[in-house]
Amino acid sequence: MEQRAPGHTVLDDKIYRKGMLDFQADVRTALERLAAHAGESGAAARREQLEAMSVAAGALIRFAGRHAERARALAAGEADPARRAELEAIAAVCERVPAHAPRTFREAVQAYWFVHLGVTTELNTWDAFSPGRLDQHLLPFYRRDLADGTLTREQAEELLQCLWIKFNNQPAPPKVGVTAAESGTYTDFAQVNLGGTGTDGGDAVNELTWLMLDVVEEMRLLQPSATVQATAAAPDAFLERAARIIRTGFGQPALFNHDLIVRELVRQGKSLADARAGGSSGCVEVGAFGKENYNLTGYFNLPKLVELALHDGVDPWSGAQLGPKTGAATSFASFDACYAAWEAQVRHFLGIKTCGNDQVERLYAEHMPAPFLSLLIDDCIARGMDYHQGGARYNTSYVQGVGIGTVTDSLSAIRHHVFERPAVAMAELVAALDSDFAGREPLRQRLLNRTPRYGNDDDAADDLMRRVFETYYAALEGRPNARGGEYHVNWLPTTVHIYFGAATGALPDGRHAGQPVSEGVSPVQGADRHGPTAVLRSVAKMDHWRTGGTLLNQKFTPALLADDAGLRGLVTLVRAYFRLGGHHVQFNVVDAATLKDAQLHPERHRDLIVRVAGYSDYFCDLGKALQDEIIARTEHQDL
Repeated sequence: MEQRAPGHTVLDDKIYRKGMLDFQADVRTALERLAAHAGESGAAARREQLEAMSVAAGALIRFAGRHAERARALAAGEADPARRAELEAIAAVCERVPAHAPRTFREAVQAYWFVHLGVTTELNTWDAFSPGRLDQHLLPFYRRDLADGTLTREQAEELLQCLWIKFNNQPAPPKVGVTAAESGTYTDFAQVNLGGTGTDGGDAVNELTWLMLDVVEEMRLLQPSATVQATAAAPDAFLERAARIIRTGFGQPALFNHDLIVRELVRQGKSLADARAGGSSGCVEVGAFGKENYNLTGYFNLPKLVELALHDGVDPWSGAQLGPKTGAATSFASFDACYAAWEAQVRHFLGIKTCGNDQVERLYAEHMPAPFLSLLIDDCIARGMDYHQGGARYNTSYVQGVGIGTVTDSLSAIRHHVFERPAVAMAELVAALDSDFAGREPLRQRLLNRTPRYGNDDDAADDLMRRVFETYYAALEGRPNARGGEYHVNWLPTTVHIYFGAATGALPDGRHAGQPVSEGVSPVQGADRHGPTAVLRSVAKMDHWRTGGTLLNQKFTPALLADDAGLRGLVTLVRAYFRLGGHHVQFNVVDAATLKDAQLHPERHRDLIVRVAGYSDYFCDLGKALQDEIIARTEHQDL
């Protein structure tokens, strides 16, 4: 929030129905209505906002016009008739869009890209601006152009491939300091939703969906990140096609339960129509496309608060009293007393976190308006309010909980080994943690291997995970934000689980100081020992529908998906997880030996792409700590 603009807004279909001249006409209508209330408080600010929106729309028209002029000039000097015709076609398209609504498939693709550049230019630190339901938005143009013979499937595929290249060549701006540490990638988190639910509630997979999956497989690019939005009514062939791409091993597409996404959005207060038209963006977070400002405001280190709770709110690393005094660990007479201390730390630090968020959001509202983006999001024009001021129909702030696997296993170890089946005194446990288990390896092995652990379909651990979830949910969910909306929870780490781990000491689950914490809603790396089905059953015990997104990573060996039976097994596994209420799952199909060889010999594996969190990246471009964490994820060899 301090270094990058609030991102993760997604377009609906309005730019395919309206050009910038139409948006300017909407602004004029709003100004005329406002003139009748010119003397009212705030009217002058709304007028300035609307005038700025109109100027921004005109700027994008001029931007496209410069492209047209350049293409015309190049065409005039071009000797090759084919290239000259191509340049003249480019000029004609750029003269048409985005000033006017697109009429053809090519114009629609170009209109989107000009708008995309408009948003990312206005807010240079933006990330995760996305086209949303692209297979739905472009479908009418595709069908019409095919029918009248002005477009072939192959030509459409080539235009989409060009668009994919444009996305991939638009990296996020350089990061520094904490931002670089918590999100170690330069992908821009642009996401394309494929499939999902139609306006009537039925499955929306269509012929353009299949074409875009072909583009994803052939281009094999880091971004845009393609996501399959599966519904209960989606054909198995759709998921099997996705599985064939997943099998190639570059981490795309990710799989989402779109029926559940609709439920999540309705629970948050969206209308059913707006929820059905929404979906996921960035990594896994959900929103009402074209109608919502939903900010990812940062991450929350849940395992660190176990460390503070065991030290009366003092950070052992710095010696500072960071949290509230909740009592010495040796004073806890029961596990519930220990849990209450952790719970108090959660409430305290979420208060600090949301207070800081509100300050930053007010700075954007007052000093960093986004008039161009405001044109594109309902109801900013009607309200005469900026996107950052609360002009959008819905206004959400997400705080990403990180480390639920680590905190669950840590609390489970305390409950099991200190209170339920006493094998170690609390004083001895805390001393072991303070020394990073120096000279206490037998105790560490006991904690690692004889603790009920999340991810194994063990109710003793999984019920504790649900208790952790409820604590975080109760402390954050529904808090008012600075834009007239609310805070909601989600569970994704990007790469901050590495950074958080580096700032957290040894923990009761046997984790050494400085090691990564668990990522997303995945179990602790290596703690899931009963196969992928047990993992999915454990994770599904969380109420995903009460979140704004959860991220689950799985790693399979290539041999597991080598034949059609393996692919069908993967589809069945995903179907079962979604029936249980899971939100998202993504797969790395690579063996640890390959990853280790890539660490030693990066020159042999420059094209090796892996799924990190809600995005893919080149394995050899990742820092060693993140490489090690991906290698450490449990490698499933059997469904």
